[in-house]
Amino acid sequence: MIELLNVCKFIKSREVLRDVSLSIESGEVVGIKGANGSGKTMLLRSIAGLIYPTSGSVIVDGVNLRESAAFPPSIGLLIENPSFLPHLTGLKNCELLASIKDVVTNKQISQCLMDVGLDPQDTRTFNKYSLGMKQRLGLAAAFMEQPHVVLLDEPTNALDEEGIELLSSLVRKSRERGACIAIASHDALVLETIADKIYLMKEGALQPASSTAIPPVDQQCAGTQAEEAA
Repeated sequence: MIELLNVCKFIKSREVLRDVSLSIESGEVVGIKGANGSGKTMLLRSIAGLIYPTSGSVIVDGVNLRESAAFPPSIGLLIENPSFLPHLTGLKNCELLASIKDVVTNKQISQCLMDVGLDPQDTRTFNKYSLGMKQRLGLAAAFMEQPHVVLLDEPTNALDEEGIELLSSLVRKSRERGACIAIASHDALVLETIADKIYLMKEGALQPASSTAIPPVDQQCAGTQAEEAA
C-alpha cells in the first residue's frame, strides 16, 4: 500500500507539492493527469524515495521513506526519458539492471521484452533504437521484476497503438497480482481505460479529476519553506 499524508515539498522558494494526500491499495491503478509543471513527476519521485518531502509523510508498505531514508524495496520505475547504456543491446541492458537484485532469470527478462514488443535477440544497441523502442525498453525494465510498486511517468510517450495496448496489458497483469500502480499521463483516454481512479494535479495540489478547487497553502507547508530554501 502507498500512503501520502499531507505531503509538501519546496525547492528553494517554489512549492512543487502542496498538501498532497493519496492512498493506493494493492491491486489498484491510480491515474494522475495535469499540465506540464503541475507536479506529477515530483509526486512520483516522492513515492519512489528520490526526493523527500519538506513536511508530511510518504509510507510505502508500512515504511516511512522520510524517516528511514530508504527506497521502496520492490519498485518498478519509469520517470522521464528512459536512459540505458548506449553500447549495449536491450537484452544486455536489462540483464545488467536485473543483476543488482538478482530476482529474475534471463528467460523472464526475455519474456518481458517480448511482452513490450521487443525482440530479445535483436543485436542493435540502445543508441540505434527508435524513440518508441527506447520507451518500450524502459517499460520492460520497469515491469521485469514484477515489482509491488509500479510508477510510470508519461508511459505512452512515443508509443504507437500496438505499444499502448501492450502497456495496458502489462498494467492489467500487474494489477491482478496485487501491485500498487501510479500512472502520470497527458493521455486522458488511456487513463480512463486502465485506471481505477483519476486525479488532477494542478499547481502542486492533487484533487479528484472532477474537482477544480485548489487547496489553500497549508500553514505547516508555508512554515517550512524557509527551512527547505536554506
